[in-house]
Amino acid sequence: MMEKTPAMLAQQQLDAYNNQDLEEFLSVYSEDVKIMEFPTNTITTCGIEEMRNRYGKLFKEHPNNHAELLARIVHDNKVVDHELVTGRENSEPKKAVAIYEVINGKIAKVWFL
Repeated sequence: MMEKTPAMLAQQQLDAYNNQDLEEFLSVYSEDVKIMEFPTNTITTCGIEEMRNRYGKLFKEHPNNHAELLARIVHDNKVVDHELVTGRENSEPKKAVAIYEVINGKIAKVWFL
């Protein structure tokens, strides 16, 4: 089986996020994934179980949440996505930038700007 490219992994998690399919969403992340703030590298979520709790709660509380891909840049094992996030109750649409780093075929690190 061919290993998925970093862009394929980023797209798979985006599609699963928009479908609110938690297991599919988590399937592209490493067990010890770290989600961090850029540029401080402050870790906001560490490990797949913290992700399961964080995104499980997010999907329950915001069933209409949707991230539209505005632009994508791929460089080696990193993917930079510019997104427009909509569908959160009592919240305006918000632009977000995420950087995904792929190691050994899984997303191992994510930075949000």
